[in-house]
Amino acid sequence: MKRFTQLPLTALLTTILAASPALAGSPGHTTLVLDLESCISTALQAAPEIGEAQADLALTSSKLDEAKSYRYPQINVMSLFGPAPGAHKEDLNPINTNKSFSIKDLTWFASTDLLVTQPLWTFGKISENMKAATHGTEVDKAKKQQKGSEVALEVKKYYYSVLLARETQGVLTELQQYMQQGKQKIQELIDKESDSGDPMDLYKIDAYAGEINKYMEEALKGERLATAALKARLGLADNVDVSVATERLELPNDTIPELNGVIERARTQRPEFKQLKEGMAARTALVEAAKANYYPDVFLAGMVSWAYADNRDRIKNPYISDTFQHTYGGVALGLKWHLDFGITSAKVAAEQAQLNRLSSTKSYADSYIPLQTQKAWLEMQEAKKNVTITQNAFQSAKKWGAAALANFDFGIGNPRDVFDAVGIYGKMKAAHYQAIFDYNMAKANLEYAMGDTPVASSK
Repeated sequence: MKRFTQLPLTALLTTILAASPALAGSPGHTTLVLDLESCISTALQAAPEIGEAQADLALTSSKLDEAKSYRYPQINVMSLFGPAPGAHKEDLNPINTNKSFSIKDLTWFASTDLLVTQPLWTFGKISENMKAATHGTEVDKAKKQQKGSEVALEVKKYYYSVLLARETQGVLTELQQYMQQGKQKIQELIDKESDSGDPMDLYKIDAYAGEINKYMEEALKGERLATAALKARLGLADNVDVSVATERLELPNDTIPELNGVIERARTQRPEFKQLKEGMAARTALVEAAKANYYPDVFLAGMVSWAYADNRDRIKNPYISDTFQHTYGGVALGLKWHLDFGITSAKVAAEQAQLNRLSSTKSYADSYIPLQTQKAWLEMQEAKKNVTITQNAFQSAKKWGAAALANFDFGIGNPRDVFDAVGIYGKMKAAHYQAIFDYNMAKANLEYAMGDTPVASSK
């Protein structure tokens, strides 16, 4: 019976997030009874990680729109309004180079300069940045999928933890009944002054019962903590409680897929692989965009300039340009070339370093993710076997206890045998439900490792 202190529930309690105390059932509270898929769907809609990933996606999409917009004309307009000196044509005939300035001669002027530039050829500056932004958008989509898978995995852990705590309570309740029945039996023997009745056995039962009651309190606390953690993960309001709809922790009626198949699915579906693929494509494009800065930009430009000033004559002479009184425009083919001594090459090297970094990360993922998938697959195999092993063990312990109790009734048995049988029975039955829990979590980990899309992740 002493080995019963190693119930798997103790390890479970250390993995549950410390949340609020017991869920309230006071008036004004609403309790939602949700199955696993509903819990995952609700958590995905409320998860701040998904909101952050969506914001990152929106940011990357805006960068893509910005990169696309560089293909179109850009218009610069500058307008001015202010004072200007008056001037007349007679000042040019003959040209007076010593005309004095007087505030009385000031007038006002207004001008507008408009410059339109249309890129024609940028040697990849625009196209490569568009490629980088396009692949960056795909990276953020994969990140959002990854966050959804992480949220779904966490919800499954809390959901199954609630069920495990409930099943553990059922086992402990059954043991409490055995202890009560044993105590009544021994008391009857003592009252009948039977040789089989020993008051010391009553003390032993009380001690065992106290140990069982202690674990019962732990199981109750485990359920409350798991429920509170599930509620927090679902983002429910204070006046809304949650209860799991599933009644029993049961082994799923499915078959374990082949190992090679699940590893191949992980390579094709896992969002991390998509992030690396699209990220490397984006970095490659950024390297090419940085290299494009070695070359000039070819563009078509159109310009219109207008200015008017009161009390100032217009001079119609192509050799004379008047800042305050003119109208002219034109179209030209332009070339803009920025030359530096090491700045561009340093930027190219920086982008290449980022690409090399992603290449190293991909090498790690190529070996780690299949290993993670294999680990979850092996844990499923182990847990499924343990379900059968522990089931046979607690059933045998139950028969052992029945036989020991019969011998005790006939006065030929030792109550210690009954206590040992009940202890092994409780330990193995608790281990049986722990094995079912382990199988469900290994399955959840395998689904995560394969990159299976969680429920409603697209919302």
